[in-house]
Amino acid sequence: MDWTQLPLGPLATNCYVLSHGKECVIFDPGSEGEKLAEWLNQNSLKPLAILLTHAHFDHIGAVEHIRQTFHIPVYIHKAEEQWLENPELNGSNRFGMGAITAAPADFIVETEEELEIGPFQFKLFHTPGHSPGSLSYFFEEGGALFAGDTLFMGSIGRTDLPGGDHQLLLDSIHHKFLALPEETIVLPGHGPATSIASEMDSNPFLNGF
Repeated sequence: MDWTQLPLGPLATNCYVLSHGKECVIFDPGSEGEKLAEWLNQNSLKPLAILLTHAHFDHIGAVEHIRQTFHIPVYIHKAEEQWLENPELNGSNRFGMGAITAAPADFIVETEEELEIGPFQFKLFHTPGHSPGSLSYFFEEGGALFAGDTLFMGSIGRTDLPGGDHQLLLDSIHHKFLALPEETIVLPGHGPATSIASEMDSNPFLNGF
């Protein structure tokens, strides 16, 4: 299985495409829906689902275009069930991006669970702190964690937006992420990939864990 990082939109939000053969799932199609759809078609990929780590505007801007183009479902955590439709909640109004919206998600995640979509299996972690409904998807077979804006190379997600909580974010990282194998690749919502081991060694926010 292969994953591809595609930075999209003015904030260079990382969209990830995880593929197996010609089937794939899409994480956080944040913007530039036509560009993303063209890339998928050029690579002869068949999307099976859109998996959202959270519903801030820069992670959802191309959701509706991709959903309608490929007729696939969208997954989101229950704590942000209303955010797709609401520019105040998803922050697009707050940052002057215009009203960015999408139709309600097709599947609502309420508990930490195993998620199986086609050939892909994930362990879901509810990792609030950056936002109340932040979800992280652990792809054990590939040793990769799709972490959204919870953990970055050398940093952590901002917590000054509505629903943010700095201590809760640190708790999420400590109890969920740092319990994973140290060689786990962390695929963040912005910036380069890193690893659990690297962040344990050098991330100043994780000192003392």
